[in-house]
Amino acid sequence: MKQITKLFILILVMGATAFSADAQKFGYLNSAEILSGMTEVKQADSSMEALQKQLQKKGQQMVQSYQTKLQALQQKEQAGELSPKQIEDEATKLRGEEEKIGKFQQDMEKQIMEKRNTLLQPIFDKVNAAIKDVAKENGYNYIFDRNAQQGSTILYADETQDVTSLVKTKLGL
Repeated sequence: MKQITKLFILILVMGATAFSADAQKFGYLNSAEILSGMTEVKQADSSMEALQKQLQKKGQQMVQSYQTKLQALQQKEQAGELSPKQIEDEATKLRGEEEKIGKFQQDMEKQIMEKRNTLLQPIFDKVNAAIKDVAKENGYNYIFDRNAQQGSTILYADETQDVTSLVKTKLGL
């Protein structure tokens, strides 16, 4: 009798496990396709490009100024117009300018990354909310990104499980 009960419980557990595994629904999408169709992304990209150009122009001006001062120092040194002490002082000033240029480049990269995050995070939040809504509305337990650049690789997917168009519709694209 105990064996029959154990067997019955085992069959029940196996059946429940199989049923719960069958109940899970998987979907996938292509985030690159979704993002490329959003005007917000295009606006963010153009804003980023404008900031980058502005900062690069300022950096180029700093480098040109440095090069002009360096050439002037070299000419004066070759002409013998400066004492060794004056050459040393001018070289120290130029090293200071080199450091300013290096710091500017680091600050520029930081500024661009911060601007990128500021502009794109609300867009990513909007897309993620749409994905969650689509998943809940259509009973998906998991939605994967088919875009391999994001780090998720799907080796096979049934085309009927592609939710890209549903998310695009949810976003009004």
